[in-house]
Amino acid sequence: MNRPVRRVALAVMIMVVALLANVTYVQVVMAGQYRDDPRNQRTQIDEYSRQRGQITGGGQVLAQSVESEGRLRYQRQYPNGPAFAPVTGFLSTVYGSGGLERSADEVLNGTDDRLFVRRLSDLITGREPAGGNVVTTIDPQVQQVAYDRMNSQDFTGAVVALEPRTGDILGMVSTPSYDPNPLAAPDAGAQQDAWREYNNAEPSPLVNRAISEIEPPGSTFKLVTTAAALQNGFTPDSRLTAAPDLTLADSTTTLENYNGSTCGGGATASLREALARSCNTAFAQLGQEVGADKLRAQAEAFGIGRTDLQIPMPVTASQVGPMEDTPSTQQSAIGQRDVRLTPMQLAMIGASIANGGQTMAPHLIQEIQGATLDTVDTTEPDRMARSMPADVAGTLTDLMLGSEERTQGGGKITGVRIASKTGTAEHGTDPKNTPPHAWYVAFAPAEDPKVAVAVLVQNGGNRALEATGGSVAAPIGRAVIGEALRDAQ
Repeated sequence: MNRPVRRVALAVMIMVVALLANVTYVQVVMAGQYRDDPRNQRTQIDEYSRQRGQITGGGQVLAQSVESEGRLRYQRQYPNGPAFAPVTGFLSTVYGSGGLERSADEVLNGTDDRLFVRRLSDLITGREPAGGNVVTTIDPQVQQVAYDRMNSQDFTGAVVALEPRTGDILGMVSTPSYDPNPLAAPDAGAQQDAWREYNNAEPSPLVNRAISEIEPPGSTFKLVTTAAALQNGFTPDSRLTAAPDLTLADSTTTLENYNGSTCGGGATASLREALARSCNTAFAQLGQEVGADKLRAQAEAFGIGRTDLQIPMPVTASQVGPMEDTPSTQQSAIGQRDVRLTPMQLAMIGASIANGGQTMAPHLIQEIQGATLDTVDTTEPDRMARSMPADVAGTLTDLMLGSEERTQGGGKITGVRIASKTGTAEHGTDPKNTPPHAWYVAFAPAEDPKVAVAVLVQNGGNRALEATGGSVAAPIGRAVIGEALRDAQ
């Protein structure tokens, strides 16, 4: 072979290698990026050419695909959109997806490994491919009652209901909410109009306040402080200050009880009475005596600070803050300073106490089904951690019964013993003149808990500066508990 031929052969070989390398790069290395690029219309056309799986809860369809006459064969539909939007999320050809539509996407579009046999069967038989179904733990009646109670009063906030023994999420509401249906419209212009409306709204309906926002929990955090105290030498009869105000250690900052009242009739009050009356001064003293290290350890035992919690949507990590000195520890012990919780985290605390100190991982997915409703996978209850011994949880339950007896607000359920704690949390740059957040955490029946509930109403709801956890949040929590117990019968 002469030199010119060798050069041509070498050049051809180099070009072939370069071509193979480029094909490999495009089809292997960059395949995922090109597939997920929103400008890739082929992916959308292919995905919407097969029926996406359903999202259901309690036998009710929460999301489904119906045939369309447009460019895409199927269109996503949400029969009762706003009430269940924090669970289902949305699916949009323009803006992607959220909620379970995103977290369970591989199941719903049929590419999940657990559906491999179904895909293989479809290929062999020539059957039309379809996605898998997601069966949620949601109780539709519980979800609807929680949403209606929040939405009818134009409250901004969230409600979470858990089954204490399993971690099943019975309800997860965030308000204001949004309708996912316009985001799934065949017309891109309609999607853009809805997206613009939702994003310009204040407060944003697209934020899932149950799992994505952390707020000061106020006096509901006293449950964490009490749990730490009961495991470190304190009893329900331990004496604490009953003073109406207290100067924080090594500072000039004064901390007061609600309305500047004393904690009972004497100079001291028992821990039992201090929790029932939610006395700030008593719990500031308790926090100082328990100490930052033990208070933090107790908070972590409840799951506060975990960054890996998923339901399967990621849950923003709650926090207690640095507690670098005694004053900050005293303020943290009453749920102020740098303490921040999600409603999901507070519901987990209530559920852990209800479950004898065993914290269960919360989860939304009960079962994965194939397109023909055959069960492919089920979620087994997952023990996350033990927050306290069972006897301590029993004592804390008894103290919470005393708290519920003193809690005002409507909706009390005759014949049902509810264990609860309220919170009225200051926040903002001018906390004394800013409507507080109203909280309520509870479980029932106290002797055999079937449901644990956490309620957050931001910025005082309709009571502004006069808001309390008892007057604003407790009636909602009791209504949700009542509905959950009816459904449990």
